[in-house]
Amino acid sequence: MSTAPTPGQSPTQPDAAPLLQAPWRLQYLEKLDEMEKTSGPPAAGSGSFLLDAWRDPARDADNHVIVRTGTALIMLNAFPYANGHLLVALGDPRPRLLDYTPEQRADLWRHVDLAMDLLERTLQPQGVNVGLNQGRAAGAGVPQHLHVHLVPRWGGDTNFISIVGQVRVIPSSLEAMGERFRAMASVMGLRRS
Repeated sequence: MSTAPTPGQSPTQPDAAPLLQAPWRLQYLEKLDEMEKTSGPPAAGSGSFLLDAWRDPARDADNHVIVRTGTALIMLNAFPYANGHLLVALGDPRPRLLDYTPEQRADLWRHVDLAMDLLERTLQPQGVNVGLNQGRAAGAGVPQHLHVHLVPRWGGDTNFISIVGQVRVIPSSLEAMGERFRAMASVMGLRRS
């Protein structure tokens, strides 16, 4: 008895995994390979990509930093939940919100306000999720350096491929998204990386 293949399956290979094509990845992989060949040995990191980015302003573009002030960074998340997913972090790493002074907490939220304004002007999303994950049990990927996530949302942005295929599709590269944010940051008169 023959059954019709489910979406994403080959008619000749009924148990084959679904195929997701992302031709833009080849350019990215080739660029990584070239950078690896020419960059020399890896540099020691702090264990926090946020702190490493804070300490190295000359690499802001490579680290996807959009805005740098005297106390904080606004940057693109390299592993976004959605296109334009921003992170806000103070340059002073602390694991808990209440480890910061009241003045530092106010400064963090001022930068979240700034990031929200930048995000809304740049992408005009239909909604935005804002949150922080304090501690590994709460989902913090960098538990030693508290940061705030701003995730732009649109109706239908979680669709069948995310639910059925358990695959998240990000339609724009980090570089292209960074250019859009930097252009708006310039219009807004914000410090650019």
